[in-house]
Amino acid sequence: MTTPKTILARILFVLYIAAVAFLCFMHVDKLPEMQNFIFGIPTDKVAHFLMFLPFPILAYLAYDHITNKFWSALIFAVLTFVVGSLLAYATEFIQGKLPYRSMDITDLRADMLAMLLSCIFVFIIDVTHLKVRKN
Repeated sequence: MTTPKTILARILFVLYIAAVAFLCFMHVDKLPEMQNFIFGIPTDKVAHFLMFLPFPILAYLAYDHITNKFWSALIFAVLTFVVGSLLAYATEFIQGKLPYRSMDITDLRADMLAMLLSCIFVFIIDVTHLKVRKN
């Protein structure tokens, strides 16, 4: 049975994907000028990191209500990372095909680092939940 909380989480997940697509494919010349670096890291890499950080968290909230074993939690985390990585690659690939954007492998690295850290966080939360549910 799908609860209202799960439905809301799934709606937020779809809205998040739409927002990522919008941010990745919009014309950047319409954005205001920003500083080039944040703590010595290029601003666009920080933006990519922050843009993909919520993906595993929202996926967990939207779809991980059947995990009841350690291995299920691990498989969910790995699959979430793979799907998120494919999304990140697809956005960069499409950007490379757009005349007003470019593909940048370092953007993809920032995306995947965010997803890796977030997947580890979600996995730890999921496994901790398993222990709480057993007690």
